Amino acid sequence: MANCHKRKPAWLKVKPSWDENYRQVKKILSSAGLNTVCREANCPNIRECFGNGTATFLILGKICTRNCSFCNIQKGIPSEADLVEPAKIARVVGLLNLKYVVITSVTRDDLKDGGASVFAEAVNQIKKTSPEVKIEVLIPDFGGSEESLKTVLKAEPDVLSHNLETVKRLYPLVRKGADYNRSLGILNSVKNCNQALVTKSGIMVGLGEKWEEIIEAMQDLKEVKCDILTIGQYLSPSDNHLPIDRYYSPEEFEKLKQMAERLGFLGVHSGPLVRSSYLAHQLFSNRDTTS
Repeated sequence: MANCHKRKPAWLKVKPSWDENYRQVKKILSSAGLNTVCREANCPNIRECFGNGTATFLILGKICTRNCSFCNIQKGIPSEADLVEPAKIARVVGLLNLKYVVITSVTRDDLKDGGASVFAEAVNQIKKTSPEVKIEVLIPDFGGSEESLKTVLKAEPDVLSHNLETVKRLYPLVRKGADYNRSLGILNSVKNCNQALVTKSGIMVGLGEKWEEIIEAMQDLKEVKCDILTIGQYLSPSDNHLPIDRYYSPEEFEKLKQMAERLGFLGVHSGPLVRSSYLAHQLFSNRDTTS
């Protein structure tokens, strides 16, 4: 594999922008004691999203019980779950006047329900204080627990997202502790419970996958009736993470987008800096008209 420090192409260079909106969002989140995946995972779009007054809330702490070799989130033994966190999020959603909210979490294999009840309570609290807000939950696999999944579904989020992340062959290398078929099964179970609920998934490229393996992953997602797909470039956070195999060009991302649309996805974002929550409100709003 290629060295993760090789020179980035021009299309991956992000121009810093520290406007007033960015500073305001950061201040409010810090004051409330809330975490965002934007900061914890070193998302390249943090300035744009914070600048637009949006953020992806990271619940259940900042320490993950899994050891995925691509992710920048800290691994280890987590602290107790903050049961007041859902109320804090609901308050900040109101303060920021958000119209679309994404809630995700670290994986908490140490909790009996994997944290599903905290996801559900966050959805319920936001609905109570800001009923007009659309809510997307980006969930871990809950160890494959159907009961935990149903706990989240009972709260009736607008979008249920679970990332496939990579192709089947690379799962043992990229997603230790996860399972390709289990992740597909989660999305399938959602549709079995509620055919009308919008489902979403995301994959990274640049980890050593083959073109035909990406297409196969897309086909597998369509087999379980996944509605929305995001495709982005893997960027290695450090020397301790998996190195980048190669950079895909914007033209290649466009080809992948076109292939995904031909397979029948209702919404597709594909690009070097695309992440699973990037412009999530647009994909949800335009899912029936995405070209």
